[in-house]
Amino acid sequence: MKHHRKELSFTTATRRAFINITSEVERAVAESGVKEGLVLVNAMHITASVFINDDERGLHHDYEVWLEKLAPEKPHAQYRHNGAEDNGDAHLKRQVMGREVVVAITGGKLDFGPWEQIFYGEFDGMRRKRVLVKIIGD
Repeated sequence: MKHHRKELSFTTATRRAFINITSEVERAVAESGVKEGLVLVNAMHITASVFINDDERGLHHDYEVWLEKLAPEKPHAQYRHNGAEDNGDAHLKRQVMGREVVVAITGGKLDFGPWEQIFYGEFDGMRRKRVLVKIIGD
């Protein structure tokens, strides 16, 4: 069985962002040589997410509005976590959006349904963060 590990890194210009990382994951799969297997893609930070959905700007706006209603950033004092930090909302947003995705690899390609893409979700940005891509298979 083959295995391949790659890290992606991101530093967003804003506190919150959604970045399509599908092409980076596809490159990692190609580098691995795995034709049949699985790829795990996970955020390595507790205020970031990896998820699968449609790459549609209106949907991304809807996520932003919905997440802000669920866990508003301000006032910072509403979160007991906040003290030395001001990112209590980012921890909650990550829980809703998820830590990782697993995608099948078939014929050396990501085996997606229609419109599916992989996204990195940042909820406490403007500093370097990492995403792990771990590929196993034959």
